[in-house]
Amino acid sequence: MKNYSTEEQIRAVVEGLEKCTTPKGSFTHREHLTVATWYLCHADPSVALDQMRDGLLRFLDHHGVGRVKYKEQLTVSWMTLVQGSIEQMDPQVSIVEITNHVLDQLGDSRLVALGK
Repeated sequence: MKNYSTEEQIRAVVEGLEKCTTPKGSFTHREHLTVATWYLCHADPSVALDQMRDGLLRFLDHHGVGRVKYKEQLTVSWMTLVQGSIEQMDPQVSIVEITNHVLDQLGDSRLVALGK
């Protein structure tokens, strides 16, 4: 899948989750990783996790999807993986480069299930 070329593209994904404007079927693993990366680059990990949880639950509620779909441990696992991927990067590189790196490394949604 094509990577991002601008910060505005990334912001649009984050805004789509936060404002619930993204159709529920369009918020894929790629979008989850994008939002997680944005939050982790702009807040400490505990705050980023709270933001991710709140956003996902609001999104589920908005689209009439039961909260049972949300899995805390899965979210924690992915946020930890994303944080690890971010930490491999030079802190001076752009959010676009960081996000693309995360997508390249963690784009397979089965990684957590595979125990990676």
